[in-house]
Amino acid sequence: MTIIHLHLVSDATGETINSVARACLVQFDVAEPIEHVWSLIRTPGQMDRVIQGIEANPGPVLFTMVNEKLRQPLVEAARRIGVPCIPVLDPVIHSLAAYFGVEMSGRPGLQHALDAEYFDRIAAMDYALAHDDGQLYSDLEGADIVLVGVSRTSKTPTCIYLANRGIKAANVPVVPGCAMPSELLTTKKPLVVGLTKDPESLVQVRRDRLRMIAEGEDETDYVDIESVRAEVTEARRLCSKHGWPVIDVTRRSIEETAAQIMSHYARHCELAG
Repeated sequence: MTIIHLHLVSDATGETINSVARACLVQFDVAEPIEHVWSLIRTPGQMDRVIQGIEANPGPVLFTMVNEKLRQPLVEAARRIGVPCIPVLDPVIHSLAAYFGVEMSGRPGLQHALDAEYFDRIAAMDYALAHDDGQLYSDLEGADIVLVGVSRTSKTPTCIYLANRGIKAANVPVVPGCAMPSELLTTKKPLVVGLTKDPESLVQVRRDRLRMIAEGEDETDYVDIESVRAEVTEARRLCSKHGWPVIDVTRRSIEETAAQIMSHYARHCELAG
C-alpha cells in the first residue's frame, strides 16, 4: 500500500471536493491517501499557505477554485513541484457555459448562499428532528415522506440525509404489539415508504446497540432471531396491505437508500399531479 499526500483545495466549504475525492479514491486499492484539506481559500495570502503545504508534502492537487487570479498561482506551483493539479469542476462548468452561451460568474461559495433553498433545508431539518421516532403524529400531513420500519433500519439517519436535500421526512417505528397511529394510516399527501432489513443482520445491529447502552445483554425478543423474523414479516405485511413501497436496506448505504426513496418520491409527485 503506497501512502500519498492528497491536497484538496476549495474556495468554499470543501464538501464538493471531498465527495469527488472519495468517490474516485475507492477505485484504487493500491494507495492510502493522507488528505490535506484547504477550504475557504479566497485571498492570495491564503493561497500562499496552500502552496507552502504542497511544497512540504508533495502530492496530487484537486481543486474547485473558480477565481482565475487564485487558480493560476496554484496551477503554476503544482507544475513547478511536479504534481498533478486537477480542476474537477471545469468540464461541467465549461460545458454549461457553452450551452447557455454565457460566462460563469467566478464568484466562490454561491452554492452556499442564504437563499430560499437554504432555508427550505433548515426547515426540513427542523421537521425531521421534531418528527423523529413517531413524534408529533398529528402533523404527518405536513411531511413529504414518511419512513416506517422496525427498530434499527436506519430510519433516523435517512430522514436527516433527506432533510439536507430539502425533503421534510418523518419516521414512525413499527413496534410489535402496538397499533400504527391512525394519522399515518389516513394521511394522503406524503409518500410512505417501508424500510426493512435481513433478520440476521438486524439482530447483530441490535446486539451491538445493546452493548453500547448497557453493560450486559439480555436475551429478549428484541434480539431473538425468531422474534425478529416475525417482526420483519409483520412489518412487510403492513406495508403490503397499505400499498407502501418497501426498500431492503441490508446492503445499502444511507445514500443509496435515499436515492431509491427519491425515485419513488418522483413517481409519487407525478401521480399526485
